[in-house]
Amino acid sequence: MKKICLYFEIHQIIHLKRYRFFDIGRDHYYYDDYENERSITDIAERSYVPALQTLIQMARENDNFKVALSLSGCGLEQLEFHAPLVVDLLQELNRTGKVEFLCEPYSHGLASLANEESFAAEILKMSAKIEETFGQKPKVFRNSSLIYNNSIGAQIASLGFKGMLTEGAKQVLGWKSPHYVYSCADDPRLKLLMRDISLSEDITVRFSQRPLFAEEWLDWIAKTPEGEDVINIFGELVTFGVFHPLSSHILDFLKALPALAKERNIEFAFPSEICEMDSVGPIDVPYNISWVDEERDTSCWLGNVMQREAFEKLYSIAERVRVSGDRRIQQDWDSLQASNNFRFMTTKPGMQYRGIYDSPYDAFTNYMNILGDFITRVNNLYGGADNEEIDGLITMIKNQDEEIAAKDKEIEKLRKKLEMYNPTEQPAEAEVKEAAPVEEKKEAPVAKKAPAKKPAPKKAPAAKKEAAKAAAKPATKEPAAKKPAAKKAPAKK
Repeated sequence: MKKICLYFEIHQIIHLKRYRFFDIGRDHYYYDDYENERSITDIAERSYVPALQTLIQMARENDNFKVALSLSGCGLEQLEFHAPLVVDLLQELNRTGKVEFLCEPYSHGLASLANEESFAAEILKMSAKIEETFGQKPKVFRNSSLIYNNSIGAQIASLGFKGMLTEGAKQVLGWKSPHYVYSCADDPRLKLLMRDISLSEDITVRFSQRPLFAEEWLDWIAKTPEGEDVINIFGELVTFGVFHPLSSHILDFLKALPALAKERNIEFAFPSEICEMDSVGPIDVPYNISWVDEERDTSCWLGNVMQREAFEKLYSIAERVRVSGDRRIQQDWDSLQASNNFRFMTTKPGMQYRGIYDSPYDAFTNYMNILGDFITRVNNLYGGADNEEIDGLITMIKNQDEEIAAKDKEIEKLRKKLEMYNPTEQPAEAEVKEAAPVEEKKEAPVAKKAPAKKPAPKKAPAAKKEAAKAAAKPATKEPAAKKPAAKKAPAKK
């Protein structure tokens, strides 16, 4: 039976304000609140609200419908502040039981390409946020813009995730089909779900270019070769209302899918359910892939000198931020990591949206001004020490943490050994109780000799009497020694 996995991304761009060189050291607030509120409320009204209302209706009216959603922690915070109705609708959809929330980096950033510890911290933070907000513990992961390579997959597996969604790029699959379940080449525990580019972009890219009917699109899925049973459809939720206007009847297309799929014996599935299927083999991805641009790589974020300089400068202080424990610093760090900051700096042709910036050079200059102030604030947390001193301090802290962890493990091993070999009163009593019935069953003489040992408790009273007599004798002498003291007291009176 063919299975469709529908994934939609709710991604929110955080706009940084115009920050001039003379603001460094004086103004530590980096956000364009007006532009953030304007863009979020605009997208919510045009896309998120009607799209989520449609998904809720589909979930209530169709038993066979299921959908997966992915959103970042920074995006969720922005929605909670500027568009709480969207969060209410997400909660309402969650109560239908027809939605599964994926995990992704909290900042929707590029930490997976720079710093493993920062990447892991973001994942754990986002997983906790989803569990706190929606009551679901994510089992499947998707990286920012579906970025993936073998080492990223191995790290995701080590964090306990069952599967990961990534791009079915031609340079990776070659002649293979994206309609199977694969596994990570470096850790086969992680299942890989490959996005079907063509069928996904029929909706997300080409829907307005030619009339597309739900019947036709599902027929294409039904006609896929036998055995190719997993169809992963991934796109942004802004497809409905922003990329394609609601007047194009794209929501009607979406609403028609469950009933028509049922007629064609096609079922909807959660990503975690797909991960229960057997893998047909590993997919080797030694270099970075993503779902962005024709190249399906990371060149849109790190393709020019400006982007790489900003990226390296940002992650040069990753360890300092991580061990700082400062809440405001951490909040700004999450926002500065967002991938759109580097996307605005791209010089690749075809970039249509740059936010508040006029050019990639404008975006680079503004970002570096903000980053310069942020680095100064981070360094001030360490008493204004120079870079070598700070790096030495952080190295010392990391080494101490490792030593403490190693000692904790040694202590735990020693404790277990003591429990096994050190004779204590409680284990001795337990051993006697457990051994007694075995001895009675195996050897009758042992049971007979047991009463012979009973005189031992009889002697105990005699011993007690002797001890009592011995204790009584000094007791009689002690008062004699104390009598002079007692006689002197009346004399004093």
